[in-house]
Amino acid sequence: MPTLRLAAVAAHFGRDVERALLKIAGIVEDARTHGADLLVLPYGTLGGYIGDLRHPDPDSLPPALSLDGPELRQVAELAGEMTVCLGFTEDAGEQLYESAVCVSGDGLLGHHRKVHQPAGESLAFAAGSSFRAFDTPVGRMGLMIDYDKTFPEAARSLALDGAAVVACLSAWPASVTDRASRMTQDRQSRLFDLYDSARAAENQVIWVSSNQTGVMGGLRFLGQAKVVGPGGDVLARTWSKGGLAVAEVDVEHEVARSRRVLHHLKELSPDAYVGRPAAASNQEGGSA
Repeated sequence: MPTLRLAAVAAHFGRDVERALLKIAGIVEDARTHGADLLVLPYGTLGGYIGDLRHPDPDSLPPALSLDGPELRQVAELAGEMTVCLGFTEDAGEQLYESAVCVSGDGLLGHHRKVHQPAGESLAFAAGSSFRAFDTPVGRMGLMIDYDKTFPEAARSLALDGAAVVACLSAWPASVTDRASRMTQDRQSRLFDLYDSARAAENQVIWVSSNQTGVMGGLRFLGQAKVVGPGGDVLARTWSKGGLAVAEVDVEHEVARSRRVLHHLKELSPDAYVGRPAAASNQEGGSA
Protein backbone atom coordinates (compact mmCIF):
# COMPACT_ATOMS: atom_id res chain seq x y z
CA MET A 1 0.00 0.00 0.00
CA PRO A 2 1.40 3.47 -0.87
CA THR A 3 1.99 6.32 1.54
CA LEU A 4 -1.26 7.66 2.98
CA ARG A 5 -2.31 11.04 4.28
CA LEU A 6 -4.13 10.71 7.59
CA ALA A 7 -6.07 13.65 9.03
CA ALA A 8 -7.49 14.21 12.53
CA VAL A 9 -9.98 16.98 13.26
CA ALA A 10 -10.40 19.25 16.27
CA ALA A 11 -13.70 21.15 15.91
CA HIS A 12 -16.90 22.07 17.71
CA PHE A 13 -20.16 20.38 16.80
CA GLY A 14 -23.44 21.12 18.56
CA ARG A 15 -27.06 19.99 18.38
CA ASP A 16 -27.86 21.35 14.90
CA VAL A 17 -27.41 18.39 12.56
CA GLU A 18 -28.09 20.36 9.36
CA ARG A 19 -25.44 22.88 10.33
CA ALA A 20 -23.06 20.04 11.15
CA LEU A 21 -23.55 18.53 7.68
CA LEU A 22 -22.61 21.85 6.10
CA LYS A 23 -19.55 22.05 8.34
CA ILE A 24 -18.57 18.47 7.48
CA ALA A 25 -18.77 19.34 3.78
CA GLY A 26 -16.31 22.19 4.33
CA ILE A 27 -13.93 20.06 6.39
CA VAL A 28 -14.02 17.22 3.86
CA GLU A 29 -13.19 19.67 1.10
CA ASP A 30 -10.32 21.12 3.15
CA ALA A 31 -9.02 17.62 3.85
CA ARG A 32 -9.29 16.79 0.15
CA THR A 33 -7.08 19.77 -0.73
CA HIS A 34 -4.53 18.32 1.71
CA GLY A 35 -4.76 14.99 -0.12
CA ALA A 36 -6.25 13.16 2.86
CA ASP A 37 -7.06 9.50 2.42
CA LEU A 38 -8.49 9.13 5.94
CA LEU A 39 -10.38 11.85 7.82
CA VAL A 40 -11.30 11.32 11.49
CA LEU A 41 -13.93 13.70 12.88
CA PRO A 42 -14.79 13.97 16.61
CA TYR A 43 -17.37 12.06 18.59
CA GLY A 44 -20.67 13.95 18.46
CA THR A 45 -20.05 15.25 14.95
CA LEU A 46 -23.76 14.85 14.26
CA GLY A 47 -25.71 16.23 17.22
CA GLY A 48 -22.99 17.00 19.76
CA TYR A 49 -22.42 15.51 23.19
CA ILE A 50 -24.15 15.77 26.57
CA GLY A 51 -23.64 18.96 28.58
CA ASP A 52 -23.32 17.38 32.04
CA LEU A 53 -21.08 14.35 32.42
CA ARG A 54 -22.33 13.34 35.86
CA HIS A 55 -26.04 14.07 35.55
CA PRO A 56 -27.06 14.14 31.87
CA ASP A 57 -30.47 15.70 31.29
CA PRO A 58 -32.69 13.08 29.61
CA ASP A 59 -34.71 15.87 28.01
CA SER A 60 -31.71 17.47 26.25
CA LEU A 61 -29.78 14.54 24.82
CA PRO A 62 -28.27 14.74 21.34
CA PRO A 63 -30.63 13.85 18.48
CA ALA A 64 -30.59 10.10 17.83
CA LEU A 65 -29.87 8.96 14.27
CA SER A 66 -30.10 5.56 12.62
CA LEU A 67 -27.25 3.76 10.86
CA ASP A 68 -29.21 3.67 7.61
CA GLY A 69 -30.54 7.22 7.90
CA PRO A 70 -30.13 10.06 5.37
CA GLU A 71 -27.52 11.87 7.46
CA LEU A 72 -24.90 9.13 7.21
CA ARG A 73 -25.75 8.58 3.55
CA GLN A 74 -25.03 12.26 2.95
CA VAL A 75 -21.66 12.03 4.70
CA ALA A 76 -20.80 8.94 2.64
CA GLU A 77 -21.60 10.85 -0.53
CA LEU A 78 -19.40 13.75 0.62
CA ALA A 79 -16.58 11.33 1.41
CA GLY A 80 -16.38 9.84 -2.09
CA GLU A 81 -13.03 8.03 -2.35
CA MET A 82 -11.94 9.31 1.06
CA THR A 83 -12.50 7.22 4.20
CA VAL A 84 -14.31 9.34 6.80
CA CYS A 85 -14.94 8.49 10.47
CA LEU A 86 -17.47 10.34 12.63
CA GLY A 87 -19.47 9.90 15.83
CA PHE A 88 -23.10 10.39 16.81
CA THR A 89 -25.89 9.14 19.07
CA GLU A 90 -27.33 6.00 17.51
CA ASP A 91 -31.03 5.18 17.64
CA ALA A 92 -31.21 1.40 18.01
CA GLY A 93 -34.90 1.20 18.80
CA GLU A 94 -35.21 0.44 22.49
CA GLN A 95 -31.78 1.88 23.32
CA LEU A 96 -29.43 4.74 22.50
CA TYR A 97 -25.73 4.15 21.90
CA GLU A 98 -22.71 6.41 21.57
CA SER A 99 -21.52 5.24 18.18
CA ALA A 100 -18.75 5.81 15.67
CA VAL A 101 -18.75 4.81 12.03
CA CYS A 102 -16.37 4.74 9.10
CA VAL A 103 -17.86 5.52 5.70
CA SER A 104 -16.83 6.16 2.11
CA GLY A 105 -18.70 6.61 -1.13
CA ASP A 106 -19.22 2.84 -1.05
CA GLY A 107 -21.23 3.13 2.19
CA LEU A 108 -20.67 1.87 5.73
CA LEU A 109 -17.24 0.33 6.30
CA GLY A 110 -17.16 -0.08 10.08
CA HIS A 111 -19.23 0.56 13.21
CA HIS A 112 -18.43 0.74 16.93
CA ARG A 113 -20.57 1.32 20.01
CA LYS A 114 -18.76 2.86 22.98
CA VAL A 115 -18.02 0.18 25.58
CA HIS A 116 -16.57 2.09 28.55
CA GLN A 117 -18.79 4.74 30.12
CA PRO A 118 -17.51 7.36 32.57
CA ALA A 119 -19.51 9.02 35.33
CA GLY A 120 -23.23 9.30 34.45
CA GLU A 121 -23.17 8.29 30.77
CA SER A 122 -24.87 5.00 31.59
CA LEU A 123 -27.93 7.00 32.71
CA ALA A 124 -28.43 8.10 29.11
CA PHE A 125 -26.83 5.45 26.90
CA ALA A 126 -26.47 1.69 26.65
CA ALA A 127 -22.94 0.30 26.46
CA GLY A 128 -21.46 -1.52 23.51
CA SER A 129 -19.80 -4.85 24.10
CA SER A 130 -16.90 -5.51 21.73
CA PHE A 131 -13.99 -4.19 19.68
CA ARG A 132 -13.66 -5.41 16.09
CA ALA A 133 -11.27 -4.38 13.32
CA PHE A 134 -12.50 -4.05 9.72
CA ASP A 135 -11.07 -3.57 6.24
CA THR A 136 -11.08 -0.17 4.51
CA PRO A 137 -9.38 1.46 1.50
CA VAL A 138 -6.67 2.68 3.93
CA GLY A 139 -6.09 -0.79 5.36
CA ARG A 140 -7.40 -2.74 8.31
CA MET A 141 -8.42 -0.42 11.12
CA GLY A 142 -10.47 -0.12 14.29
CA LEU A 143 -12.64 2.45 16.04
CA MET A 144 -13.06 3.53 19.63
CA ILE A 145 -14.70 6.44 21.44
CA ASP A 146 -12.91 8.68 23.97
CA TYR A 147 -13.05 6.89 27.36
CA ASP A 148 -12.47 3.55 25.62
CA LYS A 149 -8.80 4.53 25.22
CA THR A 150 -8.35 4.69 29.00
CA PHE A 151 -8.42 0.89 28.99
CA PRO A 152 -5.35 -0.79 27.37
CA GLU A 153 -7.38 -3.91 26.58
CA ALA A 154 -9.52 -1.97 24.10
CA ALA A 155 -6.66 -0.94 21.82
CA ARG A 156 -4.94 -4.30 22.30
CA SER A 157 -8.09 -6.11 21.15
CA LEU A 158 -8.11 -4.10 17.92
CA ALA A 159 -4.40 -4.66 17.30
CA LEU A 160 -4.79 -8.41 17.86
CA ASP A 161 -7.65 -8.34 15.35
CA GLY A 162 -5.25 -6.96 12.75
CA ALA A 163 -5.85 -3.20 12.97
CA ALA A 164 -2.80 -1.23 11.78
CA VAL A 165 -4.65 2.08 12.22
CA VAL A 166 -6.86 2.94 15.19
CA ALA A 167 -9.16 5.97 15.05
CA CYS A 168 -10.21 7.29 18.45
CA LEU A 169 -13.09 9.78 18.23
CA SER A 170 -13.56 11.97 21.30
CA ALA A 171 -15.69 14.51 23.04
CA TRP A 172 -13.09 14.74 25.82
CA PRO A 173 -13.48 17.65 28.23
CA ALA A 174 -11.16 19.34 30.66
CA SER A 175 -11.39 18.12 34.25
CA VAL A 176 -14.77 18.81 35.86
CA THR A 177 -13.52 18.17 39.41
CA ASP A 178 -10.09 19.81 39.42
CA ARG A 179 -10.27 22.80 37.10
CA ALA A 180 -6.97 24.38 36.05
CA SER A 181 -6.56 28.02 35.08
CA ARG A 182 -4.53 27.02 32.01
CA MET A 183 -5.30 24.15 29.66
CA THR A 184 -1.66 23.03 29.68
CA GLN A 185 -1.99 22.36 33.43
CA ASP A 186 -5.24 20.43 33.17
CA ARG A 187 -5.14 16.81 34.34
CA GLN A 188 -7.45 15.55 31.60
CA SER A 189 -5.45 17.39 28.95
CA ARG A 190 -2.32 15.57 30.09
CA LEU A 191 -4.09 12.19 30.20
CA PHE A 192 -5.61 12.69 26.75
CA ASP A 193 -2.14 13.12 25.21
CA LEU A 194 -0.60 10.39 27.36
CA TYR A 195 -3.15 7.76 26.33
CA ASP A 196 -2.80 8.65 22.64
CA SER A 197 0.96 8.06 22.64
CA ALA A 198 0.89 5.10 25.02
CA ARG A 199 -1.76 3.14 23.11
CA ALA A 200 0.06 3.67 19.81
CA ALA A 201 3.40 2.55 21.28
CA GLU A 202 2.00 -0.40 23.25
CA ASN A 203 0.42 -1.88 20.16
CA GLN A 204 2.81 -0.51 17.51
CA VAL A 205 -0.02 0.95 15.43
CA ILE A 206 -0.84 4.29 13.83
CA TRP A 207 -3.19 6.23 16.11
CA VAL A 208 -5.51 8.95 14.76
CA SER A 209 -7.14 10.95 17.56
CA SER A 210 -9.88 13.57 17.05
CA ASN A 211 -11.70 15.69 19.61
CA GLN A 212 -14.33 18.34 20.11
CA THR A 213 -13.41 21.94 20.91
CA GLY A 214 -15.38 24.75 22.54
CA VAL A 215 -18.05 24.43 25.22
CA MET A 216 -21.26 22.47 25.65
CA GLY A 217 -23.22 22.92 28.86
CA GLY A 218 -20.74 22.69 31.71
CA LEU A 219 -18.05 20.97 29.65
CA ARG A 220 -15.03 22.62 28.01
CA PHE A 221 -13.47 20.41 25.35
CA LEU A 222 -9.73 20.05 24.85
CA GLY A 223 -9.13 19.80 21.10
CA GLN A 224 -5.61 18.31 20.80
CA ALA A 225 -6.30 16.22 17.69
CA LYS A 226 -3.26 14.30 16.51
CA VAL A 227 -1.71 11.54 14.44
CA VAL A 228 0.71 9.31 16.39
CA GLY A 229 3.27 6.89 15.00
CA PRO A 230 3.78 3.30 16.20
CA GLY A 231 6.62 4.41 18.49
CA GLY A 232 4.36 6.86 20.32
CA ASP A 233 5.80 9.85 18.46
CA VAL A 234 3.35 12.64 17.55
CA LEU A 235 3.54 13.16 13.79
CA ALA A 236 1.03 16.03 13.57
CA ARG A 237 -1.27 17.76 16.03
CA THR A 238 -3.58 20.68 16.73
CA TRP A 239 -3.87 22.51 20.04
CA SER A 240 -6.98 23.64 21.93
CA LYS A 241 -8.56 25.48 18.98
CA GLY A 242 -10.08 23.96 15.87
CA GLY A 243 -7.81 22.62 13.19
CA LEU A 244 -6.70 19.74 11.02
CA ALA A 245 -3.68 17.58 11.89
CA VAL A 246 -2.34 15.88 8.75
CA ALA A 247 0.51 13.38 8.55
CA GLU A 248 1.88 11.45 5.58
CA VAL A 249 2.54 7.86 6.63
CA ASP A 250 3.49 4.63 4.92
CA VAL A 251 1.36 2.61 7.32
CA GLU A 252 2.53 -0.88 6.36
CA HIS A 253 6.19 0.13 6.37
CA GLU A 254 6.08 2.04 9.66
CA VAL A 255 4.15 -0.65 11.52
CA ALA A 256 6.43 -3.39 10.16
CA ARG A 257 9.55 -1.36 10.98
CA SER A 258 8.39 -0.79 14.57
CA ARG A 259 7.88 -4.57 14.99
CA ARG A 260 11.07 -5.69 13.26
CA VAL A 261 13.03 -6.43 16.47
CA LEU A 262 10.51 -5.99 19.28
CA HIS A 263 7.09 -7.33 18.28
CA HIS A 264 4.78 -6.65 21.21
CA LEU A 265 1.88 -8.72 19.96
CA LYS A 266 4.03 -11.80 19.30
CA GLU A 267 5.89 -11.43 22.58
CA LEU A 268 2.80 -11.42 24.80
CA SER A 269 2.80 -13.93 27.69
CA PRO A 270 -0.92 -14.35 28.43
CA ASP A 271 -0.37 -17.30 30.77
CA ALA A 272 1.54 -15.00 33.13
CA TYR A 273 -1.22 -12.42 33.50
CA VAL A 274 -3.76 -12.28 36.28
CA GLY A 275 -7.22 -13.39 35.11
CA ARG A 276 -9.79 -10.76 34.22
CA PRO A 277 -12.17 -9.57 36.95
CA ALA A 278 -15.60 -11.20 36.83
CA ALA A 279 -17.14 -7.86 35.90
CA ALA A 280 -15.02 -7.73 32.74
CA SER A 281 -16.52 -10.97 31.43
CA ASN A 282 -19.89 -9.26 31.18
CA GLN A 283 -18.54 -7.09 28.34
CA GLU A 284 -17.73 -9.96 25.98
CA GLY A 285 -19.48 -10.64 22.70
CA GLY A 286 -22.37 -8.67 21.25
CA SER A 287 -22.41 -5.95 18.65
CA ALA A 288 -19.46 -4.07 17.25
